Amino acid sequence: MARIDDASVDLILADPPYGLGKDYGNDSDKLDTEAYLAWMQAWIDIALPKLKATGSLYIFLTWRYSPEVFVMLKQRLTMVNEIIWDRRVPSMGGSTRRFSSVHDTIGFFARSRDYYFDVDAVRIPYDEQTKKARTRSIFVGAKWLEMGYNPKDVWSVSRLHREHRERADHPTQKPLEIIERMIKASCPPGGVVLDPFMGSGTTAVAAKRCGRNFVGFELNPDYCDLIQRRLDDLPAEPAATEQVQ
Repeated sequence: MARIDDASVDLILADPPYGLGKDYGNDSDKLDTEAYLAWMQAWIDIALPKLKATGSLYIFLTWRYSPEVFVMLKQRLTMVNEIIWDRRVPSMGGSTRRFSSVHDTIGFFARSRDYYFDVDAVRIPYDEQTKKARTRSIFVGAKWLEMGYNPKDVWSVSRLHREHRERADHPTQKPLEIIERMIKASCPPGGVVLDPFMGSGTTAVAAKRCGRNFVGFELNPDYCDLIQRRLDDLPAEPAATEQVQ
């Protein structure tokens, strides 16, 4: 990470291990609470200086640790949103001693008040029935009616089950729909996205599909090979630079 110039990155998109003991081919997700939070603080301290003044950060977390990590980040950044990703997990049993957990928590933070954010790039179109119901003169020509509405802070996007066409061989792969929304909204065209925990490479794939550049890191060499295969499978696009370390 030290090889990346400070103030050179438009967006950090981080999906670190959650501290739940997942198998990523190493022991990176097998820390106790104290060690996990200390490790989170360590990489956050290294990563944040890489952001431009207009830059921002999205971080995926579990509800178990999001309060502590949000406090860490709020000491350095401005919190813009807490986003809830509803994974659309089907009702198939679960614990009988608590409510079933079916969401991930995403923190959206900005370096300054002048952070880049393009809401028009991620608006959700209204259906024809809604448009038809808004035919009164006060709505005619309204930008929001034609372009769609601003996504809310609850994102209902299906997790990638084993038969999903996007699914690669990674236990916690995130959907392209979510990552592309973040990139389009918070990284300008031609800008740079930093992914400290590349995993299956979804951020890299999304960046190239959206015409952004990326730099990222991954410890597991098998996942590095997976990332390269996914990038190689993309159709040719206008030149965008990439670095997988």
